[in-house]
Amino acid sequence: MPQYAVLIYSRDSAHAPDATPEDAAECDDHAAELLGEQAVLAAYAFNPRAFARSIRADGVTEGPFVDAEQVVAGVYVLEADDLDQAVRIARTNPVVRGRGGGGVEVRPIHSGGTVRPPRG
Repeated sequence: MPQYAVLIYSRDSAHAPDATPEDAAECDDHAAELLGEQAVLAAYAFNPRAFARSIRADGVTEGPFVDAEQVVAGVYVLEADDLDQAVRIARTNPVVRGRGGGGVEVRPIHSGGTVRPPRG
């Protein structure tokens, strides 16, 4: 079945190290919904932009790679019959409904997958 990456763009991540369960509740509820649909293969919530380091040929700088109003706050990979179905699923993300002032981008995955399990 085809796979799609859903990149979540927001003013920042709801998953700061000091975030309360209430801060991330809407995002966590959405993740549970997607798991119930058995569409999600992997999901990652990123720490806020302040934790990012960008690497270019001329060195390393603090912050996200692109200085923009929205940053990539997380990503998940889902399976769907086609791009239209992937978009329908991605539209249910809380950020699309106004949380975080951003949106999502759906990209078909060409190739790849898990290389090894995480260290334990």
